[in-house]
Amino acid sequence: MNRKETFVVHIISQENTTWQGQVTWLEQKETISFRSFLELVKLMDHVIMEGEAVG
Repeated sequence: MNRKETFVVHIISQENTTWQGQVTWLEQKETISFRSFLELVKLMDHVIMEGEAVG
Protein backbone atom coordinates (compact mmCIF):
# COMPACT_ATOMS: atom_id res chain seq x y z
CA MET A 1 0.00 0.00 0.00
CA ASN A 2 2.90 2.32 -0.78
CA ARG A 3 1.39 3.45 -4.06
CA LYS A 4 1.16 7.21 -4.42
CA GLU A 5 -0.95 9.09 -6.93
CA THR A 6 -1.31 12.82 -7.49
CA PHE A 7 -4.69 14.46 -8.00
CA VAL A 8 -5.51 18.11 -8.67
CA VAL A 9 -9.04 19.02 -7.59
CA HIS A 10 -10.75 22.02 -9.17
CA ILE A 11 -13.95 23.05 -7.40
CA ILE A 12 -16.27 24.76 -9.87
CA SER A 13 -19.34 25.23 -7.68
CA GLN A 14 -21.03 24.25 -4.46
CA GLU A 15 -24.68 23.21 -4.45
CA ASN A 16 -26.75 21.14 -2.03
CA THR A 17 -23.93 21.32 0.57
CA THR A 18 -21.44 19.47 -1.66
CA TRP A 19 -18.83 20.26 -4.32
CA GLN A 20 -18.98 19.95 -8.08
CA GLY A 21 -15.89 20.19 -10.25
CA GLN A 22 -13.11 18.31 -11.95
CA VAL A 23 -10.28 16.11 -10.73
CA THR A 24 -7.12 15.58 -12.77
CA TRP A 25 -5.05 12.45 -12.25
CA LEU A 26 -1.57 13.73 -13.05
CA GLU A 27 0.16 10.39 -13.65
CA GLN A 28 -2.27 9.52 -16.47
CA LYS A 29 -3.07 13.10 -17.55
CA GLU A 30 -6.78 12.28 -17.24
CA THR A 31 -9.49 14.73 -16.12
CA ILE A 32 -12.88 13.59 -14.82
CA SER A 33 -15.86 15.67 -13.71
CA PHE A 34 -17.59 14.92 -10.42
CA ARG A 35 -20.97 15.96 -9.03
CA SER A 36 -20.40 15.46 -5.30
CA PHE A 37 -17.67 15.07 -2.72
CA LEU A 38 -18.63 11.41 -2.35
CA GLU A 39 -18.24 10.84 -6.09
CA LEU A 40 -14.82 12.56 -5.95
CA VAL A 41 -13.64 10.26 -3.17
CA LYS A 42 -14.96 7.18 -4.98
CA LEU A 43 -13.14 8.18 -8.18
CA MET A 44 -9.83 8.61 -6.37
CA ASP A 45 -10.33 5.40 -4.38
CA HIS A 46 -11.04 3.46 -7.58
CA VAL A 47 -7.80 4.70 -9.17
CA ILE A 48 -5.74 3.72 -6.13
CA MET A 49 -7.38 0.31 -5.60
CA GLU A 50 -7.21 -0.59 -9.30
CA GLY A 51 -3.50 0.20 -9.35
CA GLU A 52 -2.83 -1.96 -6.29
CA ALA A 53 -4.56 -4.93 -7.92
CA VAL A 54 -2.38 -4.55 -11.04
CA GLY A 55 0.89 -3.61 -9.33
